[in-house]
Amino acid sequence: MSDDDIPQSDLAARAGWLYYVGGMRQDQIAEELGISRQRAQRLVARAMSEGLVRVRIDHPIAACLELERDLRRKFGLNRVRVAPRLGSEQDATRAIAPSAAAEIERLFRQETPQLVALGTGRMLRAVCEQMQPVAAPQHRMVSLIGNVSPDGSASFYEVIMRFADKTGAQHFPMSVPVMARNAQELEVYRALPHVANLLTLARDADLTIVGIGQMADDAPLHVDGFLTAEELRSVQAAGAVGEICGHIFDSDGRFLDHPVNNLLVGLQVPANRAPVLCIGGGISKIKALRAALKGKLINGLLTDESTAAELVSSS
Repeated sequence: MSDDDIPQSDLAARAGWLYYVGGMRQDQIAEELGISRQRAQRLVARAMSEGLVRVRIDHPIAACLELERDLRRKFGLNRVRVAPRLGSEQDATRAIAPSAAAEIERLFRQETPQLVALGTGRMLRAVCEQMQPVAAPQHRMVSLIGNVSPDGSASFYEVIMRFADKTGAQHFPMSVPVMARNAQELEVYRALPHVANLLTLARDADLTIVGIGQMADDAPLHVDGFLTAEELRSVQAAGAVGEICGHIFDSDGRFLDHPVNNLLVGLQVPANRAPVLCIGGGISKIKALRAALKGKLINGLLTDESTAAELVSSS
């Protein structure tokens, strides 16, 4: 969904909220929404003239905006978007993907060239499927994780090629297995010239975009065949609650000192001081998201209303 497809009342309501409640200047609003300052000024004026701004925003997304504010304050996040819930029986991915797609489109419309490091997974694939084409040849993308499954097939949820199709950005997929079988094999993979180059690129990324995985019995790493049942039980016993790009962490957001983590070919996030934007939500992801936020593994979040409310209310 492009900016032109987003209801103008939504943009006006958000701009009005950021100006009158968030206390942002119009140039800051323009940067936040990925629009020109002149358009930001018009949207703020429209929010006032149409009565969207009184004591509060008189618009359905007001509750989401309040949750965005609360998430920023509680966790010190620098970018937050909360999509309205679709109902208790609906998959959170269906709520998050369209909203996140519009946000990613805005990021790729920025004229200043950026190097974007990408994770993989079901959520990022769903987001990419919702994106409209964006001409962004000025940007580059690099994978944070390998794209080969244990049986030698291409990883079903590797997304960098899909994002490249939508943006035209130069892209660098990591064409090696997600996980080595032993330390010697890991050393061989990481010594390959193209892999060494990719790891260097990823460490220099201006922005990192990732999903997040739970470590319960339905852990994506296990469902997709990267972890055996025995390995899953082993990391669970060690305190695993979540993973980002395959790297597994505990309830404090600390990466486990475990053989599974030690054999991953890709890069651990965060790899530098650049922003790490996580897209994820749903009941199954709450523990993982809470831990990632506690450990400062991410500093941006695109999620849904139900997940945001749970994160805000948790201690």
